[in-house]
Amino acid sequence: MEFALSEEQELLVDSVSKMLSSSCNVDELRSQASGEKTFSNKINKEFLEMGLNGLLVPEKLGGSGLGILEASLIAEQIGKFAAPAIWVGNSVMTPICLNNDENKDLAEEWLPRIADGSCTSGVAINEYISKREDNGLTIDNGKISGISIFAIDSETNPDIVITAIQDELYLVETANEKIEISNLPTIDSTRVMSEIVFHSCDAHKINGGKDLIEKIIDAGRVVLSADLLGASQNMLDKAVEYSLERKQFNRIIGSFQAVKHMCAEMAADLEPCRSLVWYASYAQSNIPKEAHLTACHAKAHLSEVAHDIARTATQVHGGMGFTDLLGLHYWFKRIGLTRQILGGPEIVRKEAAVSQGF
Repeated sequence: MEFALSEEQELLVDSVSKMLSSSCNVDELRSQASGEKTFSNKINKEFLEMGLNGLLVPEKLGGSGLGILEASLIAEQIGKFAAPAIWVGNSVMTPICLNNDENKDLAEEWLPRIADGSCTSGVAINEYISKREDNGLTIDNGKISGISIFAIDSETNPDIVITAIQDELYLVETANEKIEISNLPTIDSTRVMSEIVFHSCDAHKINGGKDLIEKIIDAGRVVLSADLLGASQNMLDKAVEYSLERKQFNRIIGSFQAVKHMCAEMAADLEPCRSLVWYASYAQSNIPKEAHLTACHAKAHLSEVAHDIARTATQVHGGMGFTDLLGLHYWFKRIGLTRQILGGPEIVRKEAAVSQGF
């Protein structure tokens, strides 16, 4: 049995990596942090031109018809370069949500448009996982009201928003509804989270119930785990590179045993995570019985490993690690936010325990 990536998957990774390496740099991240949208618009245009928006959309609806593993491979590169791409909600969770026989009409209406970039989709299901007392959504006679925070991929004023109330999913068309979308201030300037206020908005019910909600959450968690993997790999690479350049007492600091151990421990902690993310991604489409548990394991474990690597890599850089000159903090903060999206490690571990009967 072959456990490595296929030639086509390696080509996909290489193509996305080359595109992002030529488009992303620290100066662009600084412009993103200042509030400019030119960088994110450029990245999303590149993704569209490469046909990545329709990666999970079936071929008959204008997409590539690929799976979660390919989506995770791309997410790893997005995290590696801290690219401000709309991906998890628009290009992963939405196609999975609509691509089934029960929602054929909605799929035929919206998925071709997502694939060709003529529309975008936001996903606001944070309240299904956990919510503040003053937030939450209600539905009455098919109309949604309330506030949803930490919505994903909603900064581009999406054409549709997918949200969850109790154990049901709903699709809201934003064009003709009273919806207020505003950006939430977070520590991470490379990814925008949003607050959405629904004012008695008409909603289309998405068939699938609780099982479909959990399916798209699991897919989102796995892809976010891949993002954490890429961001961690970048911080490790930068730490090793810096340790081979920076000198103290006429010696590169990478020759000091303490620094060697720090870099070696980061590498040893991170390397097994790659196979965990790959397996969890594969399980989403091919091993349904293990899909939820592996998604929980991947999200919880990568959240903790990435947090430790972010801290240690910054320590290897010493005082320079805190400066904007190197820009290491963009990945540090991205990891800090990503570990909390769709549930922090404590919540996700609890779900994993419950699913095993503990």
